[in-house]
Amino acid sequence: MAGICLGFEVHQPFRLNPSFRPEAAKGRRDLKNHYFDPGNRAILRKVAERCYIPAAGLLIDALDEGLRCSFSLSGVLVEQLEAWCPEGLSLFVEAGSHRNAEVLAQTYYHSLAGFFADQDELAAQIGMHADLMADLFGRRPRVAENTEFSLDPGIAAAIRDLGFSAVYTEGADRILLGRTPNETYTCEGMPVLLRNCPLSDDIAFRFSWKGWDKQPLTAGKYAAWIAGSPGRCAHVFVDFETFGEHQPAGSGIFEFLSALPAALDRAGVACVLPSEAAAHPPAGKIEIPDPVSWADLEKDTSAWLGNHLQRSAFFALEHSPARTMRPELWRYLGTSDHFYYLASKGGSCGEVHRHFCPNGRFESYETFMQVLSHLERRCLPRAKHALVSLPADRAFHFSFPDGTYAGWSAHSLREFEEALDQAPAASVDRHLARGDFARWIEGSFGERRLALEVAACETADAVKNAVRERRCRLCAR
Repeated sequence: MAGICLGFEVHQPFRLNPSFRPEAAKGRRDLKNHYFDPGNRAILRKVAERCYIPAAGLLIDALDEGLRCSFSLSGVLVEQLEAWCPEGLSLFVEAGSHRNAEVLAQTYYHSLAGFFADQDELAAQIGMHADLMADLFGRRPRVAENTEFSLDPGIAAAIRDLGFSAVYTEGADRILLGRTPNETYTCEGMPVLLRNCPLSDDIAFRFSWKGWDKQPLTAGKYAAWIAGSPGRCAHVFVDFETFGEHQPAGSGIFEFLSALPAALDRAGVACVLPSEAAAHPPAGKIEIPDPVSWADLEKDTSAWLGNHLQRSAFFALEHSPARTMRPELWRYLGTSDHFYYLASKGGSCGEVHRHFCPNGRFESYETFMQVLSHLERRCLPRAKHALVSLPADRAFHFSFPDGTYAGWSAHSLREFEEALDQAPAASVDRHLARGDFARWIEGSFGERRLALEVAACETADAVKNAVRERRCRLCAR
């Protein structure tokens, strides 16, 4: 008998405040109110009215009729619903607590913590999320997903060690190697459930696309596709915002959802929960040499870490002193959306990135670094301010002899050390000869003694050693 494992991702970020200015937060303790966009409430309410409330109500009826499905709600989404739309949260709690539903674990902050050098923060955030789900739904999740279905062997092992029975990821062609995604596989000894990309995107992206030759997509047609799909169980996982937000009410998406339970039953398709699919005998192992995700056409991490702006912001976040000194605020900055907004892709993927980006990518980058820099300055005593990350307008931007940007920037002394090894040699040599490094260090950090040492250096290695020694002395204070 054919099966479908239907799941819904539910997430909204706390978007950063593009109007944030450090002087406005001087002496204030309510930094969260300054760092995050006042418009978040209106966005949440709009999405709730178009999507969450009507779609959750329909799903509760469908669950009563025998549909079975899973939900993955980010912790930051739950916080917003609690504050601004309690009626929406009540509907999700009713749906997720239903006998025919299952809730999944994910990172509380829908973050990129899985790509840090160690997995401690990933484990902490998944633990926080599992506790939240237990409080809301009265049961702890047994199956997990990392943010945006991203997975590599290290993440799989970390989730395995947390005691989960399975983990989700994308059924990308490069890990399937011609096999069907509709079976259970293993990675690092962990059962892996693979999202069926074509069948999921038929609903999420192609449902109202006028150029699609399968239009219109009815529940009966879709159920027949599931019934004819090879393998034991097709994992169809979509953003919950598909219903009423990405696919508007006028497209017929709500009627499709209402008709789906009966259509699946007529087609002889069984609804399976993730924990049940995890118990299926594995059809083999999958190798994931490079991280995989459900994002963009590339199905990798390039949606968040594909260009220098993204990698620079991520480096600053990972190595920030706020990670240990103000984790309750620092963790909000790790939400994947902040890095998604910085993408520089073209084509259809680029259009999607720009659609969701509230401001331009450069403006979003400047806002992120401004907020992180301010948070770090609030964490550290003045004597250690040379350890903070700088806003984008005070960072060191490497350039070639002709003055064009060399593709590397440094927002902190630590990132500066890394950049000296990775930036083009012609750029490094130019700045060293001109004395640019020394001027930046004194002007941006107030480190006159270090600036004099750097000015006397004749090689990039000597500069790096001088900076590292000073940074280590500051850290040891």
